[in-house]
Amino acid sequence: MKRTISVVASLALLIFLGSWLRGEAIDDTSAKNNAQRSAQQEARQQKRAERLAAYEKFIDSLVMAHSFRFVPQTMQQLPAGIMRTLQNPCYEVMVGNNDVDICIPFLKGYTPPYYPVIFNYVLPSVDNYVAEQTDSGWHISFKSSLFSATDYTFSFDINSHYGGAMLTISTPFYNSVQYNGNIMAI
Repeated sequence: MKRTISVVASLALLIFLGSWLRGEAIDDTSAKNNAQRSAQQEARQQKRAERLAAYEKFIDSLVMAHSFRFVPQTMQQLPAGIMRTLQNPCYEVMVGNNDVDICIPFLKGYTPPYYPVIFNYVLPSVDNYVAEQTDSGWHISFKSSLFSATDYTFSFDINSHYGGAMLTISTPFYNSVQYNGNIMAI
């Protein structure tokens, strides 16, 4: 009986020591895996930060070179008009060194029924072109008569972080129209 107890005690001791050593080995492997995972996460975060910084520089270079394209996705007549989704791929405003190419819908009128028009012009020049850098990107504004008796003011608020932009077209005779979209290279 003593011998059985000592054998059982020895086996229990061996099982305990084996599981303890195995636990130590697992903890060591787990620590190595956690360290490796942390290093990979930090490397991915660093690469993402570099890509984000490169994208901001890209948007800034487009604006500074006067060579960008605004593609609207939504439009809304201010102050509280209906938000309309724009799906026509032809709608855009291209700002180049020598001209501004506009193909964008606009709503004329102060009260309903508003009537939609399409501004489809190539402007060889614009008045009062101003580009100011802000905390989040750029504010660009310019004026044009669009070959009519009315002056239209175009105001872009470009976010360099997201590549998104908001364009507001205002005139003294009609409610302003605001567009949300993206900035791209020409």
